Amino acid sequence: MRKKLEKIRVHIADDHQILIDGIIAVLSAEENIEVVGFSNNGEDVLKWFTANRADVLLLDINMPKVDGIAVLQNLNELNFQPKVIVLSSYDDTKLIKEVLKIGAVGFLAKKCAGEHIVEAINKVNNGEQYFEKSIQQKLLSTFTNQSQSNDFISQDGPFFSSLTPRELEVLQLIARQYNSREISDELHISVNTVETHRKNLIAKLNVKNVVGLAIYALKNDLV
Repeated sequence: MRKKLEKIRVHIADDHQILIDGIIAVLSAEENIEVVGFSNNGEDVLKWFTANRADVLLLDINMPKVDGIAVLQNLNELNFQPKVIVLSSYDDTKLIKEVLKIGAVGFLAKKCAGEHIVEAINKVNNGEQYFEKSIQQKLLSTFTNQSQSNDFISQDGPFFSSLTPRELEVLQLIARQYNSREISDELHISVNTVETHRKNLIAKLNVKNVVGLAIYALKNDLV
C-alpha cells in the first residue's frame, strides 16, 4: 500500500485577495503543499493561529488592523509557531533585518513570489532559510560596504565570542568578497589555512555560506 504523502500546510496572509488567489493557483499544482487558510488582515491571522496550525505562514508586512511586524511578535508567544516567509513590495535591508530578528526565516519580494514561492516553502519547511537571489545580493552588498567602512568589524556580542583574531580577519575579507587566494595573499598564509578558517567560521556560526554570514551579521546588529 502506498504511503500517504504528508503535505506542507500553508496559510497566506495578505490584504490583496488577488495575490492570495494567484498564490493558491500556483500551489494547487504541488502535490506536497496544501493551503489550509488565508487572512486579509493581521488581526484575523492571529485569531486563526490561536485555533489552528500551519507549517508555513506567507506573511505580508503592510496589512490593516495589525501589521506584519506585530503579527510576527505575537506569534512568538504561541505554543506553536509556523515558519514565516515575509512577502513584501519593499526589499529595504532595515526591514529585512527587523523581520529576521523577530522570527522570520524567509523573505520574498512580491514581484518574485510566483516564480520562487514553491522553492521557498519547501526550503523553510526543511529547516533552511530562504532569500531569493536579489535579496541575497542586497544582504551581501550591505555586509561588504559596512565591512569596508570600518577598520575592523566590531567584536561586541555573542556573535564573535568563539572566534579567534585570525578568524575575525578572515571573516572581514570574506565579507569583502575576497576569494581564498586573495585572502592568502593579504594575510600571508596558505590557501589551505584559509580554507580551514573558512570551514571553522561556517561551523562556529552555524551557517552554510557567505550569504549566511551576512544574514547572521544582520540579525546580530553588526551592520
